[in-house]
Amino acid sequence: MSDSTEPSSTKGLWARLTHLFSSEPETREELLELLRSACERNLLDAEALAIIEGALALSNLTVRDVMVPRSQMDVIRVDDSIEAITRLVVETNHSRFPVVGEDKDDVLGIFLAKELLRYYAGEPFDLRDSLRPAVFVPESKRLDILLREFRVRRNHMAIVADEYGGVAGLVTIEDVLEQIVGEIDDEYDFEAEEDAIVAEQDGSFRVRADLELADFDEAFATRFDETEEADTVGGLLIHHLGRLPHIHETITLNGWRFEVVRADGRRVYWVRVHKLQAPEAESAQDA
Repeated sequence: MSDSTEPSSTKGLWARLTHLFSSEPETREELLELLRSACERNLLDAEALAIIEGALALSNLTVRDVMVPRSQMDVIRVDDSIEAITRLVVETNHSRFPVVGEDKDDVLGIFLAKELLRYYAGEPFDLRDSLRPAVFVPESKRLDILLREFRVRRNHMAIVADEYGGVAGLVTIEDVLEQIVGEIDDEYDFEAEEDAIVAEQDGSFRVRADLELADFDEAFATRFDETEEADTVGGLLIHHLGRLPHIHETITLNGWRFEVVRADGRRVYWVRVHKLQAPEAESAQDA
């Protein structure tokens, strides 16, 4: 008599997975094809597939592909006053800053914004003494290797050096992780403060993809939340397409046209919705 207590549903899932991967993939393309097939069979959800694809893509990307270019770097000058440093921290909401001497090629170290707490707590503060060593990486370094180095060294920022030894930009661990999980929003992202529904001049509406379907229904007198197996506007599109939609891709549902206006390989951010007239809606549904 077997003492296994594994539920039959779990056994069924394992059997399906075993069958799916019974033919071992020999290339990355074959592996991705298997994973996409698993998504179509509901063994993986679209979000999980996107994360796996993003992780696999890291080895094909370099620091140059994701770095903040030199011209856009927010830096602290070593002779800046404490008031100027505080103002920059407040304006940018960054947690780390390169500190430079004569110019941006002269990086002296990395300043952590939390060090300002010492000054405002009444402790002695010296900018040079509070600097952390700067880590330099070449533009050509692969992102998967950089991510490993970030984890091992417990570092969050690196200065990107060009082939002549100058500073080409900077890269953070967040820049790398966003290639896997999509854009990482925080409480300081201004877009998060925008209204979830914005009226456009042409009569359409720009809608945040994370808007709950119940709130969408309330705003537009629809009934998606009652009939669909999704919780958000973005989830609605993913459910019907069976994958993450591409930017500018459109889909018509119940007389409403949804167009993706902002997305990346991991996530949908904004969707434009337009109520179709009856003949147009019928034609679109037929198509």
